[in-house]
Amino acid sequence: MKYTTLISVAELANHLGNAELVIFDCRHELTNPEYGPNAYAESHIPGARFAHVDRDLAGRLTGKNGRHPLPDPNAFVAWLGRMGVGSGSQVVGYDHAGGTYAARLWWMLRWVGHRKVAVVDGGWQAWAAAGNPVTKELPTPTAAKFSGKPDRSWVDAAAVTKRLNSKEMILIDARSNDRFHGRNETIDPVAGHIPGALNRFFKDNLNTQGFFKSPQELRADFNSLVGDASPEKVVHQCGSGVSACHNLLAMEIAGIKGTRLYPGSWSEWIADPSRPVAS
Repeated sequence: MKYTTLISVAELANHLGNAELVIFDCRHELTNPEYGPNAYAESHIPGARFAHVDRDLAGRLTGKNGRHPLPDPNAFVAWLGRMGVGSGSQVVGYDHAGGTYAARLWWMLRWVGHRKVAVVDGGWQAWAAAGNPVTKELPTPTAAKFSGKPDRSWVDAAAVTKRLNSKEMILIDARSNDRFHGRNETIDPVAGHIPGALNRFFKDNLNTQGFFKSPQELRADFNSLVGDASPEKVVHQCGSGVSACHNLLAMEIAGIKGTRLYPGSWSEWIADPSRPVAS
């Protein structure tokens, strides 16, 4: 069992009960942090643990490090172990938002060196629509030994600043086009985008049914955006380093591997008024 980008609901259903499998429910709403826990308590995929985007998939807020800073890697590794994730586990994440939040889990597992992690294509809606089992029963994870070390698959604000408007970096902003252009900003206190960034709304990675587009379609989309640039030059960002992971996952599906994340993203960028802003 080895899934490294996506897993279909049919494939997941076939593996339910597999001792290697660890499922995480990542449902979340930015404006209602209790939505996910409440939805999980009402109904979830059998065996799924809950991963809270604000508390489990992010670190301590300082007012300078954005809305979803990376947690201490040792704390994250310890949490994974408590949740029953071992070094050989197949981890699967799902949500109700096209993979927006599950992609954050996916990226963070890869950040600490774990490659057997996938997002449920179509998410909670596809699982329910297929008539697959759901439950209110809470699992009791057996702690496992998880060994992981963070890699350099991300960049910080200093690295972004150094490469602004440089051919050494292609910055892709995953937010909606209106927020990118400073219109209808309802989340962050400053509107606009990082100078030189390109816009690729993460929802454009999905088809009208809410599933990821084919690898060929995604490759064509991203090639039109970045051309034949080396993937190592591509840096993804969004409002807080969550939906940017969706674009990173989409590029992996397309076979464009090795792009990086700016986890602090727009919310960290604007915390320092000396940093430039475009609209």
